[in-house]
Amino acid sequence: MITRFAPSPTGPLHLGHAYSAIFAHDMARKAGGQFLLRIEDIDQSRARPHWEEQIYDDLRWLGLTWDGPILRQSDRLNIYREALETLWESDLLFACTCTRRDIEAAASAPQEGVQYGPDGLIYPGTCRERGSRRPGTPLPDSALRLNMTRAARDIRFEEICALHKGTHHISRADLIDKVGDVVLARREMGTSYHLAVVLDDAAQGITHVTRGADLFDATQIHVLLQALLELPTPTYCHHDLIRDENGKRLAKRDDARAIAKYREDGATPDDIRRMVGLPASS
Repeated sequence: MITRFAPSPTGPLHLGHAYSAIFAHDMARKAGGQFLLRIEDIDQSRARPHWEEQIYDDLRWLGLTWDGPILRQSDRLNIYREALETLWESDLLFACTCTRRDIEAAASAPQEGVQYGPDGLIYPGTCRERGSRRPGTPLPDSALRLNMTRAARDIRFEEICALHKGTHHISRADLIDKVGDVVLARREMGTSYHLAVVLDDAAQGITHVTRGADLFDATQIHVLLQALLELPTPTYCHHDLIRDENGKRLAKRDDARAIAKYREDGATPDDIRRMVGLPASS
């Protein structure tokens, strides 16, 4: 078993991060497997070195150790580009010049109706034909979307966590109608979360992807990309989310819940485990 924790260095780790990291770490250690660390820093406009250093410091304080070298997404832009080239040459991508406002306007037209999928508003197809690959054309330096009509196929994946436990079958029709043409590359980043996470999990040999339940719906996108790029599909485990007293999911703006703040206030690593409902360290 190989699990991973993949934070972004854009703010302090909070209780939700602690839960996710401890969950993946303990799962791997209990199985005699490996726990890996990945820094998801493709958004260089927000990533900061001091937040990355604090991630390492907080994880060590929690008593978590990781195996092997740390994978950093900003070192892998050429890998993401190669995958995009493959999909482009297979005529599965198209260039998109639509702004968010353009998409909202087109999607809300009376004949369309507003529909949301795991990647937000389902793309109405504005650039699908005009932005598609032409014979001999190089991969454009622009936003790129997956042409779901051409790419979709029947897929399935295994979920072992209680919230969604079982084998999930996703039909080609559902991918077209309920997911749509998802973004695989943003101009300012050269990739997207969906593409990067799939390639990174494969590169690290992840066998069990553990992450929050808020990402469950995105899994169908990832499993489809694994099929298109001929990559293995891991087993998935989408765990509970840590929420505040009002039931709202914790985010990085919730600095009051930051691990560093609890440390300053005298909490112990086992205190953090208790707060998030996980057993004390052995």
